Amino acid sequence: MVDENQIGDPNGRRLWRDKAAKLHEGHAVARLLNVLLSDTDVEPDLCRRLLDEIERQERIALQRAYGRVEPRKRYKGQKSHPLLENRLVNCLYIDEAGKSNREPLEVPTFFSLGAVSIDAAECRKYCEKADAIKRRFFQSTEITFHEPQMRRREGPYYFAGDVAKQREFDDAIGELIDSTDFTVFGVGIRKNAFQGEFADTGVDPYLPTDAYLVAIIMLLERYVDYLATAKPDLIGRVTFESQGPKEDAWHQYGYARILLDGSQWVSGAAFRSWLETGLRFAPKRGSEPTELADMLARDIYEWVRSDCEIAPVWWHRFSRKVYRRGDGLMGKFGIKVFPDHDIRDRIESHRRQYGAAAN
Repeated sequence: MVDENQIGDPNGRRLWRDKAAKLHEGHAVARLLNVLLSDTDVEPDLCRRLLDEIERQERIALQRAYGRVEPRKRYKGQKSHPLLENRLVNCLYIDEAGKSNREPLEVPTFFSLGAVSIDAAECRKYCEKADAIKRRFFQSTEITFHEPQMRRREGPYYFAGDVAKQREFDDAIGELIDSTDFTVFGVGIRKNAFQGEFADTGVDPYLPTDAYLVAIIMLLERYVDYLATAKPDLIGRVTFESQGPKEDAWHQYGYARILLDGSQWVSGAAFRSWLETGLRFAPKRGSEPTELADMLARDIYEWVRSDCEIAPVWWHRFSRKVYRRGDGLMGKFGIKVFPDHDIRDRIESHRRQYGAAAN
């Protein structure tokens, strides 16, 4: 049942508007189906009744969606077209760990996103320092730092079993993280709990049923909070690791929907005010801040998999750079675990330890 008092949508109009859009798309598919089946033995009235029912439900949804939708006035102060303000760019590099799709496994499964926010000048410094490490240990800058191979000592990171060199490499990576000026964001999805408590039940109609889209929304809510409150004169440029043309297009589609519709807590106008309206994609090659996001995503994955009890390889170094504001609640802390009701005490302890005020 829809809660009529949901923040920013007291009459459920956003939900009905979304339902009308889905019905409109479904109607187009049904029309095509009707054409394809016209020369077959399928009873023609079946498709006709389906089209009539979709049209009826779409009219109802449009009627319910009509009227004023309450704005989510959380962030203010920007013009309608941010490009007219000639703002400098802040870059957000995103990478992932685990699989976002359903996994038919008996053991719990997880998915995480790690993201680092970094200014262009600092990005250039990072690449120079990363290249120096690669020349020192691999005699080439073509290699890309990659997890979990680094922490498992796999491939080139094994260093022929030389323990001293392995430790020396770890120290160099730790210094690279510490000496680079960036801000951390991340999301960890506990997929079994998410599917059982939300995706399969529809208990929260505002929440997508796709774990990847949920993670992106929650991450971008925190990044926009950061830009709007700490960097209001900048605009965010979001870069994903490229996974292929189709996958990149799918991510672009999900990102566009966020900018158009917003989330339950952050309006589409706020996303559009502080984010460029298109994603960028970069393959894993050479030195890019995506390497930092890759290390972070793996740390978040392992932390969430442990029910937030262990400290993975780089956890303390990354945690010192997590975005935090005020009490750390409602999108004011850079790392989000979802669902979290049964381990919230451990998550709040982590927030307090790294700067978020206690309630």
